[in-house]
Amino acid sequence: MTLLTAINAVCDVVSLDRFDSVYGADDPNALTMLAMAKEAGEEIARRADWQALLKSVSLVGAPANLPADYERLVPGGAVRTAAGDFVRAVTNSGQWAVISAASPATPCFFVRAGRIEVAPPAAAVGAAVDYVSKNWIVTDPYAEVADWTADDDTPLFAERLLEKGILWRWRRQKGLPYEDNLAEFEADLQHAIDADRGVS
Repeated sequence: MTLLTAINAVCDVVSLDRFDSVYGADDPNALTMLAMAKEAGEEIARRADWQALLKSVSLVGAPANLPADYERLVPGGAVRTAAGDFVRAVTNSGQWAVISAASPATPCFFVRAGRIEVAPPAAAVGAAVDYVSKNWIVTDPYAEVADWTADDDTPLFAERLLEKGILWRWRRQKGLPYEDNLAEFEADLQHAIDADRGVS
């Protein structure tokens, strides 16, 4: 399912004429649908650590810039030394100032301003950083991006979620009852998350 097919599926439900194109269109309904598709997709991408969005990068030293598509670290053990030992996260800049100056026996890391710092610095060489990418859309030719670029773009998560996310937003915006559609979206989202994790 592409951006265009998802939006046209919603058009069928809400009794709008189908669009030949939505990306770059001037039609107010197309612009609204496009904005809702972006909002829905961003929410769906944020709500889970989708397998297709999980990435890893190997450090050659520290401090190091995080990849351009970095959204957030994978929870629980996102950074490992080259030997496979977990690197402890530090989330407070004051604590980091003390820890990094002391050259700790247990490696620690701190993320700020798109960079990762590791102490002691030698622990960063070959360390793996697992993260969630902010790029939830696939374009043609294949590239992963964080915003729609064409009608034939596709999301990296279960595509039916995009359709359901657009539908309840459309109904809410028009002042129509949307609670059932939202409940269906939430149930389907949870099912898709479980399936993506291999627990359904």
